[in-house]
Amino acid sequence: MVAPIRIGTEWTRDVDTIIDVRSPAEFAEDHIPGAINLPVLSDAERAKVGTIHKQISPFEARKLGASMAATNIARHIQENLKDQAAGWKPLVYCWRGGQRSGSMARILAEIGWVTTVLEGGYKYYRQRVSEELISRVDPLHPVLLQGPTGTAKTHILRAASAAGGQVLDLEGLACHRGSLLGAEPGADQPGQRHFESLLHQALCQLDPSRPVLIEAESSRIGQCHIPRALWQKMQHAPQILIKADIAARVEFLKRDYAHIIASPETLTVLIDGMVYRHGHAICDEWRRQVSEGDWDGLVTALITDHYDPAYQSSTRRRKGDVLGAITAGGLSPDDIPVLAASVTELAEKAVMA
Repeated sequence: MVAPIRIGTEWTRDVDTIIDVRSPAEFAEDHIPGAINLPVLSDAERAKVGTIHKQISPFEARKLGASMAATNIARHIQENLKDQAAGWKPLVYCWRGGQRSGSMARILAEIGWVTTVLEGGYKYYRQRVSEELISRVDPLHPVLLQGPTGTAKTHILRAASAAGGQVLDLEGLACHRGSLLGAEPGADQPGQRHFESLLHQALCQLDPSRPVLIEAESSRIGQCHIPRALWQKMQHAPQILIKADIAARVEFLKRDYAHIIASPETLTVLIDGMVYRHGHAICDEWRRQVSEGDWDGLVTALITDHYDPAYQSSTRRRKGDVLGAITAGGLSPDDIPVLAASVTELAEKAVMA
């Protein structure tokens, strides 16, 4: 029996699998989080069909495109969908909810799977994301976790989340630690559009009645820009300060950036990129410390000469009240959950007051 094809505007409701049938290049730029890519046309095939549409005729382009699509859809069914049971419910989308998603949906429905086509396709999804990056931010009660580099803010937030606190982990979404040395080893950052898709997904899961802990960031995390509405909300949000002495921060940073210490040549290249800001004399000294393995000296110098001045400059631009300061006696893995509990308690008291 042929199953019905549903047309819908919600991509998570009564759906088992989200299928993006656009080309791999389109999918790589952005897609609905959690979607799988089963392209009806490859990048090369899509370009070829487009060329024929312009240079020969739309009819010839549709005829070629249909034959390519049929071949590709058959392969996806044989290779990617062969284990799906009778009750499986996919949602399919393409650029505008037209021919590509329609061709896949019709065949899936013929098999007997109740299939939903996202009305308006990715274009509609992207519009919703752009609108809701504003509307979902407005009712939030953000509380910024503020503190100089090396005070374990990200670790504290993730411990707070693990203990049931409400956290928006911007660095996790951006796959970057938000500093010059912040690139995550072996992982690429998402593009701006996909960062916004991941952020939108995270915002949809937040409870506006509870405080949302967010690490204080600059407006850019690596190559990802924080959307304007959220950035402005963060600029006026109340703050909790984390303090720790330099010795504790140095030990924490050596642990947290062990992958950088294990790759001195990478660190030297990064220092080369700081000459314009600090001059040759200071950077030559940092290179000497790298070559001699003087990690305590190097990390201390980076804190005092680079990171702390930048932190002082950024804090002067923030307009939110300071709810309180928490001084960390240490920043070891055992200290982090204790600090997280203190941060969560302070944030919740402030919102309830």
